[in-house]
Amino acid sequence: MRDFPLFLLYALLKPLALLPLAVLYRFSDGLYIIIYHIVRYRRKVVMDNMSACFPDKSHEELEKYAREFYRNFADYIVETIKLLHISDTEIKRRMQFENVELLEQLCAQGKSIAVYFSHCGNWEWATSITLNVRHTENTDYCQVYRPLKSKTFDALMLKLRGRFGSLSFPKKTVLRDLIIRRKEGRLTVTGFMSDQKPSHGDTTFITMFMNRPTAFIGGTEILARKLGLATVYWDMEKISRGRYRIHCRLIDDGTFASEPGSITLKYAQMLQTTIMRNPPIWLWTHKRWKIPVTLPSP
Repeated sequence: MRDFPLFLLYALLKPLALLPLAVLYRFSDGLYIIIYHIVRYRRKVVMDNMSACFPDKSHEELEKYAREFYRNFADYIVETIKLLHISDTEIKRRMQFENVELLEQLCAQGKSIAVYFSHCGNWEWATSITLNVRHTENTDYCQVYRPLKSKTFDALMLKLRGRFGSLSFPKKTVLRDLIIRRKEGRLTVTGFMSDQKPSHGDTTFITMFMNRPTAFIGGTEILARKLGLATVYWDMEKISRGRYRIHCRLIDDGTFASEPGSITLKYAQMLQTTIMRNPPIWLWTHKRWKIPVTLPSP
C-alpha cells in the first residue's frame, strides 16, 4: 500500500509514454496553451527575469522569448514522460553527445569527474550519456539531486533518471557516496545541476551573470577540490524539436592551478554563453535572483 500512489501515477503516465513523440507533441501544444495562456504559470517571474537580463530588448521581443520558453517547457514535460517508454536507439538518435572522448581520457588517467550542468534543453535526457561512452567495469555515471517534497513524484523521477543505468545521489550525502565509491576502487562521472539559487547556508561565489550580480553554488567546486575531481561542462543546445546536443568542455583537469572560485566563475561564463546562444532553452521560472547580492569589492 505504501507504493500504491507511485503505482497509480505510473499507470496513468505509462499509456502516454507508449505514444510516439509526434503524438505527444500535440499534447505539448495543448499544454503550452494551458500553462502560458490560462494558468499563466510564473509568467511574472519569467518576464521579470528576462527584462533584467536583457535590458536592451523590447517588450515584444521579451514576450517572444517567453512564449518560446513555455513551448520548450511543455516539450520538456512530455519528453520526460516519454522516458517511461523510449528505446535506446531512439534516445541515441535524439540526444547527441560530442567530445565524449574527453570523459574517456580523464577516466583512463584514473580521474573521477564532476560534470557542471544546467537546466537547459531537456536535462533529464542527459542521463543517456551511458549509451554514448565506452564503458569500463569500474566507472559509475551518477547525478546529484534535491529530493522532492512529494515522495511519490520523487520516486518517479528517480526511476526516470535511472532509466539508462545511472545512479542518483541526494545532495546531502553526495560527498559520502562519492567517497564510498572511491574506497571501492570505482571512478565516478557525476552531474551537478549548479545553476540553481544556492540554498541557505551554501558556500557561494558571486559574479556578474546575465547582466546581474549573481550568487552561484560553490559546493560543487569545493567538493571537486576536496576529492581531486576533474571538472567538465556539458554545453547543451536544442537542435530542433525533440533533438538535443551536448558538447563536453574541459574546465579543469584536476590539477587546480587556479585560485578557489575560478572553476565556478568559469562555469558561470560558459553557462551564459549557452543561454545567450538561445535564451528560451533555459529554465526561466527559477526565482534565481530572489535574494539580491552585490559583487565583492576588488
